[in-house]
Amino acid sequence: MAGFGHGTRGYPRSRGRTWQRTGPDRATLGIIGTICAVAGFFALGIVLGPVAMFCGWQSMGRKWSNDHNVPALIALILGAIDTLLAIIALATAATWGNGIL
Repeated sequence: MAGFGHGTRGYPRSRGRTWQRTGPDRATLGIIGTICAVAGFFALGIVLGPVAMFCGWQSMGRKWSNDHNVPALIALILGAIDTLLAIIALATAATWGNGIL
């Protein structure tokens, strides 16, 4: 039985427990962001646009880098366009002539 300080796992902040986004996790976030951005053009753009931008930014490692992470950059740009178009559509639908009042 392992006592206090004499565990069998080794140092708790070892390589597998640092929670860094490397490898396939970044690629997966970029692809998910791109799918959300494309789907946002057809439905729920006000929700899926920011989700795509968040996934793209997290996939890029929260910085502008030269890693050539194409799906992350596409997700970020299309998510911004998607959000902007959704805000414009909401603003034009809320005018005096088209609203409920």
